[in-house]
Amino acid sequence: MANKDKTRDATGEKERERWMARFQVRLATQPGVDRAVVLQAVKDVTAHCAETREDPETAFGDPDDYAVQTAARLVPTDRAEHARRHNVVVEAFDSVLRRARDVPGL
Repeated sequence: MANKDKTRDATGEKERERWMARFQVRLATQPGVDRAVVLQAVKDVTAHCAETREDPETAFGDPDDYAVQTAARLVPTDRAEHARRHNVVVEAFDSVLRRARDVPGL
């Protein structure tokens, strides 16, 4: 019986780690999210799960969806909008550079 508990605990730990990794990656890609926001969000999730003994999937659902919700809650609207505009400009510039590389002689 003890081996089954250890196996279940190891499986649960891997699932928690996978959830947290996916959550962090998705959160970090949201407009305006910086290291401080990611650290605060991880701290919040970890504290909640430690206090309630719930796994993050049960407590917060899909890590991608929760990352989007968390960014909306923790990132000021003006900072997120500024980051979105910046990303659009960078993507447009990258697109022009890719096309320029395709032009013979340039």
